[in-house]
Amino acid sequence: MRVIFMGTPDFAVASLAALVASKHEVVAVITAVDKPAGRGKSLRPSPVKVYAESQGIMVLQPKNLKAASFNETLAALKADLQVVVAFRMLPAMVFEMPPQGTINLHASLLPQYRGAAPINWAIMNGETESGLTTFFIQQEIDTGAMIYQEKCAISDEMTAGELHDELMQLGANLVVRTVDAIAQGDYPKQEQVQEKELKAAPKIYKDDCKIDWDQPAEKVRNHIRGLSPYPAAFTYIDGKRTKIFRAKKGGSSAEIASGTIYCDNKDALKIACSDFFLEIEELQLAGKKRMATEDLLRGYKLAGKSTDTPT
Repeated sequence: MRVIFMGTPDFAVASLAALVASKHEVVAVITAVDKPAGRGKSLRPSPVKVYAESQGIMVLQPKNLKAASFNETLAALKADLQVVVAFRMLPAMVFEMPPQGTINLHASLLPQYRGAAPINWAIMNGETESGLTTFFIQQEIDTGAMIYQEKCAISDEMTAGELHDELMQLGANLVVRTVDAIAQGDYPKQEQVQEKELKAAPKIYKDDCKIDWDQPAEKVRNHIRGLSPYPAAFTYIDGKRTKIFRAKKGGSSAEIASGTIYCDNKDALKIACSDFFLEIEELQLAGKKRMATEDLLRGYKLAGKSTDTPT
């Protein structure tokens, strides 16, 4: 089939590469406009654009998906199917254009975790299983008829970054499997049914990343690994905004005020939650590199008082 691919971040590149290697023809790639990045604020192309250009594929970067000129270009490409992986919401005039429709790869087992950040929220909520769903796009986000699903276990120590990488590879295979099935005209098409309370996966903002030490240690630990490595959970240590990437549960802190820091300035740093301590294993103080706690403590003396107060 003639396929148009839409995506922007690294997560989408694996699926695009798998399609390029398949028997189908990727006739064009739609991705975000180049954005300023780095200290010099020079324009930086998306990972999808970089890969597409390396393969000699036409790249389109519309600011307005409803623009007549853009839609005329899409129609002229005469694609059979459009494939979306980590892009943005499409207007009906775009997703209804191909005769075979437009499919999306979503990093959850729909209908659970609809939204922009399903990988992060699954781990933040302490889930032990996640997965992927391919489905036909319709107007309401992440609600279209499902085609295939692939499950993936979430281990107790897995971070959002690690789950991202595993789902990225599984997703690439699932996209090709789905496109193959549509090409053959033999595929399931199951409407999403709400059998229990749905958990959402909204976009994550800065305020969502601040650690609440009044919560139980396991909830805080899940919060940390669900935001690791990006955008990263944070707190304040010695008045400095500090990102926390890994932590493990320690002994009881039942009689200690939440947020209290204990540091022996050798190799251990622990912070009290509402029930247990969390021992911080990997962190990044403002103005310093990300590192293991024991490496930081070799060359930096922490006052080790309490969290939450910036200077």
